[in-house]
Amino acid sequence: MAHYLESKPRYEVLDGLRGVAALIVVLYHLFECYPSNLLTVFVSHGYLAVDFFFALSGFVMGYAYDDRWGKMSIADFAKRRIIRLHPMVVFGAVVGVCFFYYTGGIELYNQVDGALWWMVLLQALLMICMIPLPPSMDIRGWGELTSINGPIWTLMYEYVANVLYVVFLRHVSKLALGILVALSAVLTADLTLGLNLFGLLQESASNYSVAGGYAFTAEQVYVGYARLLCPFLMGLLLCRMGKKIHLRSGFGITSLLLAIMLCMPLVGGQNGLADGIYQLVCILVFFPLILAMGAGSTLTGNRSLALCHFLGNISYPLYITHYPLIYMQTSWKLRYPDAPVGTHLMVGISTLAIAIFIAWAAYKLYDAPVREWLTRNWARRNNTK
Repeated sequence: MAHYLESKPRYEVLDGLRGVAALIVVLYHLFECYPSNLLTVFVSHGYLAVDFFFALSGFVMGYAYDDRWGKMSIADFAKRRIIRLHPMVVFGAVVGVCFFYYTGGIELYNQVDGALWWMVLLQALLMICMIPLPPSMDIRGWGELTSINGPIWTLMYEYVANVLYVVFLRHVSKLALGILVALSAVLTADLTLGLNLFGLLQESASNYSVAGGYAFTAEQVYVGYARLLCPFLMGLLLCRMGKKIHLRSGFGITSLLLAIMLCMPLVGGQNGLADGIYQLVCILVFFPLILAMGAGSTLTGNRSLALCHFLGNISYPLYITHYPLIYMQTSWKLRYPDAPVGTHLMVGISTLAIAIFIAWAAYKLYDAPVREWLTRNWARRNNTK
C-alpha cells in the first residue's frame, strides 16, 4: 500500500484572497438585508465571489492532485476531499439548526413558525448528506436548496466539480480542457447577456446576471451549473498551463483588485445588459488574471504572511457559518424598520464581528482539530499498513 501523501506547500496569497472574498460575501449579504438601492452602490457584485471561489477551486484542484495519480487512488482522493470539506458542512448544519427558530414571526420567513422540530432536524440531515431539497420541502419560505443554511448550495456544486475532476477532467489534455472552457463560457454568456439559448431562463434572462443557483428548479440548477463549469475549468486550465504573473508583495495589489471587482457599483443600472457585460468580463478576464497574479506573488514580511494565513483559515468557516446570522439580521431589520440609522449600523457591524469570531473559533476549536484527527485515523491508517 502506498504511503500517505502529505499536503503540498500552499499559495499563501491565494489563501488570503479567499478570505477577502469571503468577507465581501458577508458584507454583500448584510447590505442585502436593506433596500435594493443600497446594493446598487455598495458591494454590488459581491455574489461574484462564488464564481471566484469556483475558479480558485479549479486552480487548487489541479495543483494539489494532477501529478499524484500514480501514487494516489480514487478512494484516497475522496477521503481527502471529504476531510477538507465535510466537517464544516456538519458544523454549518448545527449552526443553522441552532438559529432557525430565532428568525420566525415575520412574513419574509413565513414557514418558520410552522416547521416542526423533526422537519428541521431532517433538513439538517439531508444537508449533511448533500441532498438538495425541492421548493415543496421548504420550511423557511425562500425556496432554497436547504432551508437550514442557504449558501450550502455552492458546496453541493463543489462536490459535483470534485466528481467531474476525478472521473473525467484529470484525464483530459490541455487542448481538450481549453475547448471545454470555451464551450462553458457560452453558458456564462447565456446568463450575463440574457441570451436564453436553451429556453431554461424564465426570470434570469431579463436580469443579465449570474446571480442564482440556490434553488432546486430547472432554471436555478442550470444557473448553478453555468456558474460552476466555466470558472472551475478555467482555474484548472490556468494551473496546467503554469501561467503566473510574478509580483513582489502581490497580496495588496490582488486583494485590492478583487475588492474593486466585487464592490463595483452596478454598471448602467439594475438588471441591465451593461452590467451583464461587466460580470462576463470579470469572470472570463479579471478572475483568471487575479489568480495568475496571486499564484505568482511572493509575500514579504511576517505581517503579510500572518494576515494571509488568518484570512485563509477563517475563509471557509466564515462562508459556511455566516448566513444563519444574516437570517437573524434580516428578521431584526424587518421587526424594527424605524430604528435609528446608527442602531442599524451598529447591529450590522456587530453581526460582522460575531460572524468573524464564530469562524475563527470554528476553525481553531473544531475544523482544524477534526480534520487532523480524520487525517491521522482515517486517511493515513490504510496507507501505512
